[in-house]
Amino acid sequence: MESNESSYVSSPELAPKRSSPPPPKSPTSDSLEKPTYIRFLVSNAAAGSVIGKGGSTITDFQSQSGARIQLSRNQEFFPGTTDRIIMISGLIDDVLKAVELILSKLLSEINLEEGNDVDPRTKVRLIVPNSFCGGIIGKGGATIKSFIEESQAGIKISPQDNNYYGLNDRLVTVTGTLDEQMRAVDLIISKLSEDLHYPQSVNVPFSYAAAYNGVNYGPAGAGGKFQNNKEDRSNSMTIGIADEHIGLVVGRGGRNIMEISQATGARIKISDRGDFMSGTTDRKVTITGSQRAIRAAETMIMQKVAYASEKGVN
Repeated sequence: MESNESSYVSSPELAPKRSSPPPPKSPTSDSLEKPTYIRFLVSNAAAGSVIGKGGSTITDFQSQSGARIQLSRNQEFFPGTTDRIIMISGLIDDVLKAVELILSKLLSEINLEEGNDVDPRTKVRLIVPNSFCGGIIGKGGATIKSFIEESQAGIKISPQDNNYYGLNDRLVTVTGTLDEQMRAVDLIISKLSEDLHYPQSVNVPFSYAAAYNGVNYGPAGAGGKFQNNKEDRSNSMTIGIADEHIGLVVGRGGRNIMEISQATGARIKISDRGDFMSGTTDRKVTITGSQRAIRAAETMIMQKVAYASEKGVN
């Protein structure tokens, strides 16, 4: 099956590291060595300036930053918006450098269009998995308040949007000048990366690209919401998964299966030990939901199995 990552475009290879070390931004030298990622929205029109002619700009930004930059394809928008998704992955400081290059580019485009009278305080909307938003908010909102105070940027976290099955992400809107935004983004990425599970969730962001494949979202999701009716939710299919791979599909404490279910909107049930597909030693995995949700869940499950087979993980 085609992987979800194929929905995204980037330069073919990760650019070589730049020769000069980046200025220190993150709190400790240890944190600079942590691989991480961040996603944010960009308008469909502005996406062209980030890509550049023949991909020249995105290639140059990768070369300068050392990070990998991926962009959702034309017309593949974040649910409920008409904006495309940029994902940047790499070491923390490389990611920050790439974010700064892109935001600077977008700001210069605004200045060219609107002249020097443009308000230098702009907005960038980060995409953060719901399960990690609590760390940014902190107890009683203490963490987000300290981030606002330290960066001088406005930071707002959207409520969970229940209008879309399986959408497990929220938008974190950062408002300010470029410097204020970068200070805020630095604090947010550093905080997210303190959670060891966050870098591991790098594959989850692509899940709604599969779950919502082919749905053209208009403003406020017009015409793009899944309808919660019996016909849409009554489909079911059963696939067989080798018993030794079930553990990786389920994940620790059921984390993987829960993320797949939340990301796709499908219900997933795994047969008990010893309850195999007829004539095999494969456990039964029953997926229920809309046809789109079933296809997306099957894709994500098979990716887990492929990874297990590739790495020899049981």
